[in-house]
Amino acid sequence: ENEIRGVTGVERISSVSQENSGVVTVEVIKGYDTDDVLIDVQNAVDRIPTLPEGMEPVRTFTVENVRPAVSFALSGEDVDLRALKAIARRVEDDLRAIEGISKVELQGLPEEEIEIAFREEDLRAQGITFAQAALRVRTANIDITGGKVRTEAEELSIRARNKHDRAHELRDIVLKATPDGRFVRLGDVADLRDRWADDPTRNYLNGAPAVVVAVSSTVSEDILFIAEETVAYMERFNERGEAVHADLISDATIALRQRIDMLATNGVQGFLLVVLFLAMFLNIRLAFWVALSIPVAFAGMFVLANFFGITINVMSLFGMIIVVGILVDDGIVIAESIYQEHEKGASPVRAAVDGTMNVLPAVISAVFTTVAAFST
Repeated sequence: ENEIRGVTGVERISSVSQENSGVVTVEVIKGYDTDDVLIDVQNAVDRIPTLPEGMEPVRTFTVENVRPAVSFALSGEDVDLRALKAIARRVEDDLRAIEGISKVELQGLPEEEIEIAFREEDLRAQGITFAQAALRVRTANIDITGGKVRTEAEELSIRARNKHDRAHELRDIVLKATPDGRFVRLGDVADLRDRWADDPTRNYLNGAPAVVVAVSSTVSEDILFIAEETVAYMERFNERGEAVHADLISDATIALRQRIDMLATNGVQGFLLVVLFLAMFLNIRLAFWVALSIPVAFAGMFVLANFFGITINVMSLFGMIIVVGILVDDGIVIAESIYQEHEKGASPVRAAVDGTMNVLPAVISAVFTTVAAFST
């Protein structure tokens, strides 16, 4: 934290520490380039002279604001957790391969572990201490970088990978060589087995183990497109007839689609009602121009929304629905005032100007009253 405090563009630093890990969160001041700040933070971390021995390399990355889009569960009655995990990983890769989808998370999937239970009497008989055996296992089961080799034509990365993922792969690790040339292996002094980590957040669907696939969208991604593509993928997945079935759990776009349908319905109804009633009581030309204010106002709103980076979401759609009523009410008030001026003998242009100016203060006051009510 002390090294990061001097980085330009950092607004706030917070940290959370727990056993075997720690997370430092850096919030960037609005207007600063996140990628530039990320590089500066990485350089600041690299300047730290010493870190605890045995500590894994520090990972520095950006975290975007995301919003849930769609989540579904993968489950099967006669499918074990290992097979379910493999299928879930494949589904995750398939979804990430769809252009426009970048945030996919698997939930309720415990980590796999290898349990090593040393037999004390066998260790003692072979003259091996527990610390020696543990160190030998740790050094024989590694996956680390070994530097780089540079040539005139290319740069090659060297990596030492001797990572074992199954218990039977560890049984032959040599712990000690005896004077008579015999090797004492891990399987000679310990019992090994594959197991799942204890995780209280496992998921079940209808009594069967399940993995939840949560698909989210970033601020720059289209949540409606993501939901459509995810649901379409689920349908294709279920058509394969595999033992695992995908069941929809939640769809955050349902409320958004309902708001869009409501907005379209209210807009069409408002347009027709304005034309109908103003044509009945005033005249058809005036009714048409007042009704035209609804699509014109929304067209202007979409242009400005795109300019200011305002997205279509539940809140913005709610505001649009409120505005439909305001447009209809204020349009009728102004149209009636113009009609009265025209009836008094004023020319159409003069009637439009005078009629609008007569009620303009009241209309503006009513609009600002509504704005004030929803902004507090």
